[in-house]
Amino acid sequence: MENNKLIRQMYDSLGEGHGHEPGVAHVEIHGNKVLGLHLVDGLEIIAEEKEEGIDATIRVKAGIKIEKPVKICFGLIPETGVQRINIKTHIEKNASIGIVASCTFPFAKEILHTMDAEIRLDEGAEYTYIERHVHGPEGGVTVIPRAKVILGKGARFRTDFELIKGRVGEIDIEYDAECHARSILEMSARISGRGTDKIRINEMANLLGEDAVAVLTTNIAVRDSAHARIENTIIASAAGTRGHVDCKEIIQGNATAQAIPIVDVRHAKAHVTHEAAIGSVDSKQLETLMARGLNEDDATDLIIEGLLRPQY
Repeated sequence: MENNKLIRQMYDSLGEGHGHEPGVAHVEIHGNKVLGLHLVDGLEIIAEEKEEGIDATIRVKAGIKIEKPVKICFGLIPETGVQRINIKTHIEKNASIGIVASCTFPFAKEILHTMDAEIRLDEGAEYTYIERHVHGPEGGVTVIPRAKVILGKGARFRTDFELIKGRVGEIDIEYDAECHARSILEMSARISGRGTDKIRINEMANLLGEDAVAVLTTNIAVRDSAHARIENTIIASAAGTRGHVDCKEIIQGNATAQAIPIVDVRHAKAHVTHEAAIGSVDSKQLETLMARGLNEDDATDLIIEGLLRPQY
């Protein structure tokens, strides 16, 4: 009964119902305890509770297409605590899966959430991982995700990080991807920081195989005394490789931001581009919205909301 209550609280904090659609795999983890686990054919998930955290493996068998997105809910309802997740994911040849992971810490005052992931996609595999966060209003969360990604020939991986509610606290993201021939990598993040929030993102794509493609996109807004540092790197080492780094940051008040796009081209037939823009809200957009009756604060919020709006 206690497990069911915690599951309801986690989904309620996300603004979602806690009923599950038939045929949809789902996992619920509160702190370092597995509350619920339901699978579908072709999908293997093993989650072991250990003293130092959760050790989990995800496997999709060769040729299997998981049609409906898998729902994973991580969270801590109390104000304090630690959640440590270690995940190894293997998507076998020509298999595909999408996961929507919700991480909720609605009352956080002093919470640490860490995730260490190893992700391997075999030839022709496809994997989409969308991660949505809900934090408390006081910014008492430290989120530290780390991931090593290996894409086989023709594999496709997309990950999207989004903070949808609450203060950031501290977020420190590191992704390192190895991309082989004809693979496609897309990584994006959209985060809004306030107060003394700290945002750090360090993503790297190493294009090792011919015709591999990578796009790294980051949209950040920081206000008050928040700080953001974004360092995204693409290394192109083979013929036909293509990539683009795109970082947009809006700052207000005493906030500070850094954008460091690194483009490292090591083959004459590779092509990588970058774009970084940091500044205040666009004055023309602001004037247009205010001319339509919005005050300056509401107009600014609308512009930032547009910057952070999901593209999927």
